[in-house]
This record gives sequence, C-alpha cells and structure tokens, in this order.
Amino acid sequence: MQKTRIFFIPVLLALFLMPAAGRSPVPAPQEEQAARIHYSVHTVDTHVDTPLLYFGSELDLGTRNQAGCIDLPRMKAGGLDSIFFAIFLSQGKLDGESYRKVHRETLDLFAFIKAAVRQNSTQAGLAFTPEDAFRLEKEGRRAIFIGIENGYPLADRLARVEQYYRLGARYITLCHSRNNQICDSSTDEPVHGGLSEFGQKVVKEMNRLGMIIDVSHLSDQSFFDVISLSRAPVIASHSCAREICDHPRNMSDAMLKSLSRNGGVIQVCLVSDFVKDMPENPQRRAAFRKLQAKYRDFDSLSDEKKKAAREEWYRIDRQYPANYASVKDLVDHIDHIVNLIGIDHVGIGSDFDGGGRLADCRDVSQIPLITTELVKRGYDSPQIARIWGGNFFRVFREVRKGSAAPRH
Repeated sequence: MQKTRIFFIPVLLALFLMPAAGRSPVPAPQEEQAARIHYSVHTVDTHVDTPLLYFGSELDLGTRNQAGCIDLPRMKAGGLDSIFFAIFLSQGKLDGESYRKVHRETLDLFAFIKAAVRQNSTQAGLAFTPEDAFRLEKEGRRAIFIGIENGYPLADRLARVEQYYRLGARYITLCHSRNNQICDSSTDEPVHGGLSEFGQKVVKEMNRLGMIIDVSHLSDQSFFDVISLSRAPVIASHSCAREICDHPRNMSDAMLKSLSRNGGVIQVCLVSDFVKDMPENPQRRAAFRKLQAKYRDFDSLSDEKKKAAREEWYRIDRQYPANYASVKDLVDHIDHIVNLIGIDHVGIGSDFDGGGRLADCRDVSQIPLITTELVKRGYDSPQIARIWGGNFFRVFREVRKGSAAPRH
C-alpha cells in the first residue's frame, strides 16, 4: 500500500502531537497540514548507526523494540521511507594487522545488514539508487541503503573503494573522530594538513565510480581539499551549522557557501551536542569515563569484550540520559542554512543510534514532529519535500551521472 493512501495516519499523528491533558479529538490545522505533507513526501534519513546496535544482539529489525531508535515498525509509524544504515568502524592503528581486522569487520557488517533485510523482506528491501527507493515505496516497503562511516577500512588499497561499492555501499564518510590514512579529522590534531596523497586518490576513485563523498567529520582543510578536487557534488551526511552551535564537527558559513557552489547538501543531525550548547550531566560523564578506563583501547578488544562494552554503553546512556536539545533548536539550523545558501542544500541525517536524539524526538517514530515545526515556520510542501530527501536524491543522481565507470 502506498503511503499517500494511508488516510488514517495523519489524524492519529495529529492526535498524538496534542498534549495529554485535555486532548481534543480535533487536530490543530498546522498539525493536520504537517501530517498530510509528511506522509505524502518521500522521506530520507542519510545516517543511522543502527547496524552496530543490532549486530550480535537478540534484537529483530522487523519487530518494534524498546531498545535503540530504529526498527521497521517504527520507521513505518514515523513515515520514514528510506534510510542509510552506516557501517561504522572506529579508528584503529594504521598498520597491516589492524587494517586486516577492520576489513573483516566491514565485510561482516555488510553481510549482517543484507541478512537482516532478507529476513524482513515483506517490510524492507535493499536499495542502491533513488529509483530503487521509489519502487520500494510503491510496494509498501522501506528502502535500506548502506553507507560506510570512516574510510579507515580501505587501508592503503584503492581497489577496496570499488569492492565496497559493489557490495552496496553508496557513500563513504572519509574519516571519523580521529585522523586516518585519508585525511585529518575535525576533532584531532592535523597530521596531513587536509587530504593525504592517498586521500586524493580516494576522492578521484569515488568520482569515477559514482560513489557519494561524505565530508562529515572532516577537518576544515580536509573539507576544502575535497571540494577543490571533487568533480561531483558532496554531502555532509550528519552535520549542523557552526554559526548556530560552535562545534568543530559542524560546518562554518564559509564551508556551507563552498558546499552550495559545489552543488552539495548538508544533512542536519539530531546529536544535541551539535545542535545546541547543552549543560552536561556530571553523573553521565563520570560513568562514561569509568567505562573508557575499564576497556581502554576498544579496537584491540575481542569481539566478546566489544559486545560487552557496547551493552554497558547503552545501559549508561539509559541510566544517565544526556540533556537534549529540541526539535525547535534543530530547525534553527535548517533556517540558518536556508537563509545562507538556499533551500536546495539542506536535508536530514539523524545519527539515530549513534548519539542522535532530541528531547521531543527520541526515535524514528517521532520524526513527523520535525515536519510540524517546518510547517509552523512557513515551509510549504515542495520545500519540505526537498529537505526530507529531494535535495539528497538530486545529489545522488548527479554523482551517478558523472561516473565514468560501468553501472552496477
């Protein structure tokens, strides 16, 4: 059943959005309008870390879970059509054994995602192009794309870019929170001064293949190096505006202007630390410091100990919740970006299950609240369609169009 035919959902959503006390059976006009828009446009979230949460656990992607932020029933409830499951690999040593290990882990996560989708084939399907996503929507299924967060598993082997592309990855985030062999990170001391020589080759190879380059996490100089070298538009799959929240992970106005000239798009994320300067929870900070001291070098741990460390991380996250920004704070970033570089260069990449969470948007079932806030600020249906996926799919198509490699 197509989403546009599900007439009962907008009314249920509007009722859900109303305060519990004195709830009225008649939805507010703006909420009703937002629900109509949200459940009629094709919605895309370009970055979630859900695979790592599910990998090695008893959780079922096809069942509504209490843990985490994403599962297929909650995607349906929240009207999310397409999602990018990130294969996230933390940064390890730049040596042969570490590279071999992370490559094996990458292949394991590819296999896990594909198996999870196959096991829930009535609810979802793998997608490799925008056209796949629209076909799956018509079939009443969610589109699952794959991205790689951190180019570290490429090691020093350029051929792995194509290997991962053929396995289904459609973007690579060039680095994560520490420098790697490709480029400098926004949250580490620079060693390359931007892109490395190998990183330049990676950018060119991704252009050749028609693979999207993701500049989230990159240092400012790494970003500008990519922009000057890439023949295709790039994305920031989960970043916000530094002018609104002064964090090195966010993009400055100069970076945003350069991104718009490149034709790219920034996908604003729901990580509260990147949305608003929030006071810390001291108990949470102390608990995570103890966890870090207990497990020390995470990358050298056995699979069993890594699983235990992740379980403890999620337990601490539940026990000592962070102070969260709001949907209104998030849309402040969208407003700023639109005012600075226009409506065609902004989208949404939540970073759910990787730290993305707002006080009033804690999982994917609540994302219609973002659309409600956009409607309240005067955005119309065509503009919201661009924000919720149209801009990203435009970039996706342009990257593929510019490819010199055979289609896969």
